[in-house]
Amino acid sequence: MEPNQNLPNNLSMQDLLRLAASPAGQQLIALMQKQGGSDFQKAMASAASGDYGPAKRTIEALMADPQAQKLLRQLGG
Repeated sequence: MEPNQNLPNNLSMQDLLRLAASPAGQQLIALMQKQGGSDFQKAMASAASGDYGPAKRTIEALMADPQAQKLLRQLGG
């Protein structure tokens, strides 16, 4: 799978890393870790090795949380 495949608006991995380092990104990551715990860590490890399925499912589950939606809006500008 190409690194940018299925990323919104053709974001690069560098764009994602920049967003993850932002205050809202850090809050979102903390929320994901709180809600997903070890599942989050396993999903990120899978994504690092090229299997994006578990990360996608973890993120989709998080999207139901209003706080996560607010943080994503902040990240979107």
